[in-house]
Amino acid sequence: MPLAALAQNEARTAEAAEAPVVPDTTGVRAFLMSRGSGSVADSVFGVLMLVGALSLFVIVALIVWMLVHNSQLSIHAFGMRFFRSTNWDPVNGDFGALPFIYGTIVSSLLALVIAVPLSLAVAIFVLEICPIPLRGAISFLTELLAAIPSIVYGLWAVFVLVPLVRDKFGPILEKLLGWTGLFVEPNFGVGVFTAALILAVMIFPVISSISRDVMRAVPNHQREAALALGSTRWEMIRMGVLRNARIGIIGAIILGLGRALGETMAVTMVIGNHPDISKNLFNPAYTLSSVIANEFSEATGDLYLSALIEIGLALFLVTIVVNAVARLLVWVVTRGNTAKAV
Repeated sequence: MPLAALAQNEARTAEAAEAPVVPDTTGVRAFLMSRGSGSVADSVFGVLMLVGALSLFVIVALIVWMLVHNSQLSIHAFGMRFFRSTNWDPVNGDFGALPFIYGTIVSSLLALVIAVPLSLAVAIFVLEICPIPLRGAISFLTELLAAIPSIVYGLWAVFVLVPLVRDKFGPILEKLLGWTGLFVEPNFGVGVFTAALILAVMIFPVISSISRDVMRAVPNHQREAALALGSTRWEMIRMGVLRNARIGIIGAIILGLGRALGETMAVTMVIGNHPDISKNLFNPAYTLSSVIANEFSEATGDLYLSALIEIGLALFLVTIVVNAVARLLVWVVTRGNTAKAV
């Protein structure tokens, strides 16, 4: 190569080395723009989630405001006597909600007494004992019971449960437990006991399904460890499964109780709809939701309508009390585990 050409190439190389390097910012600019748009999307998403969370407080506040505002006439007329009085007389304008509170609580608690052992038994059987080919069918039937409309349960109770309680179960219960005063004549088939039976059938799939899912979540090594130590199958279920799943089972029972407290149509059709407080479970009774469903369209006076709305307020308060007691139970169960964890 000529010396002149070689010198020219060396000069170009030196100039290129001395020249500043200009990076390609196209990719960096695109990245920053995408990060900016993502930041905006995150902000919008966060605002939407905050609005959704705050809407819960708004909805509850509106419900409370509606109940309190529209029941002011009854509150000023009766005060706390409304929740202590047993008189319900729309003709004379004298109203008391105690019979309805009694009917709601007694029928719901009795339904729990009936449904909880059956629900846990079915959940344990399906999960731990049932042959695999039958598990799908039993689980499907359990879910199907939860999907049946309330009015269908009511019709079934009228044509099946009422005759059974009147002609079959009633005489047996009266013979065995009549001395307690809980099951004595007269027995017409409609009453608190029949309402509790249909409620037990309705809350059974809720408690059973949730309990089964909770017990399924217990790790298998808990079962294997219990069996390896020589436990029987029942001891393994009791110590390895039920003990670890007890919090979820309590939650399932609470959900079942919540449905029992608010159930309307099926209970209305078989409870007898009479505002009375009686120890005899064969006697008719009334619930908070049933009296609203039955008499709201017939409430002609302002005081009558206000009393019914105050009954809705009473149902709301009963629900709050039940949830508070449920949280207390969960705290009592879990405080030992929390202390150990600490």
